[in-house]
Amino acid sequence: MRVFVTGATGFVGSAVVQELINAGHQVLGLARSEENAKALIAAGAEVHRGDLEDLESLRSGAAASDGVIHTGFVHDFARFKEVCEVDRLAINVLGSELAGSERPLIITSGIGLLTIPGRLATEEDMPSASNPNPRIPSELAANALAEKGVRVSVVRLPPSVHGAGDHGFIPILIGIAREKGISVFKEDGQNYWPAVHRLDAAKLYRLALEKAPAGIVRYHAAAEEGIAFREIAGAIGEGLNVPVVSKSVEEAAQHFTWFAHFAGMNCAASSQHTREVLGWKPEQPGLIEDLEISGYLKL
Repeated sequence: MRVFVTGATGFVGSAVVQELINAGHQVLGLARSEENAKALIAAGAEVHRGDLEDLESLRSGAAASDGVIHTGFVHDFARFKEVCEVDRLAINVLGSELAGSERPLIITSGIGLLTIPGRLATEEDMPSASNPNPRIPSELAANALAEKGVRVSVVRLPPSVHGAGDHGFIPILIGIAREKGISVFKEDGQNYWPAVHRLDAAKLYRLALEKAPAGIVRYHAAAEEGIAFREIAGAIGEGLNVPVVSKSVEEAAQHFTWFAHFAGMNCAASSQHTREVLGWKPEQPGLIEDLEISGYLKL
């Protein structure tokens, strides 16, 4: 299968590209720079010039492929609402090109959009209508595409997709702890983050591409259902040799500043259905073990 991949040189996308190639697929990777193009060629992929805001480049990439995996996202939290709209428009364009063709579209969402009091979130759960997070319209766009005849799958990633080269939430927490000399959790630290290694996540994207049925289906890339934030803060504190401190909600907000919302997420989630229907079996190290293996605390 010839697969168009957005975000093909990113932390998750580059692992997806390698997973697809190793499984015998051909990859057409979106590249917005010469550096990205060289990385794709070195990985054994073809290059498709463009970016997420160049909708015609997305349309032509999808048209030239047997399926699409959309891992790309503009990670600019200073204009988060704007880049979420970029994502929604990209999904609509990719889906419109695939409508009625049975060619699969795999898009990316977040488990963090779900908060289900008293139980694990499942693949069948949807974000609350009262949730103002501007990322939600991207997942809702998948529903509309399915109604137009697109074979669409949603892969929900957890707050931590970890592994060598990670520049996401865990490195941010380490940076804050190193800068302020303490590793902090809110109150009792019993808010929970699911997690997955990037290589296990890449395998899930491939399985979704190969096995997803017609219509719409959602998958959870949760190798670990939920790690207590206190445990994450403790591992960071031990690794940096700094105190691990509990703070009130107000104090934690001041400590984490713009990252307070993410540090306070409580979104433990099941991936049982995903494992059963796709045969997905995570094999890589868990998050706490990976903090040492992948050299996070030496950054």
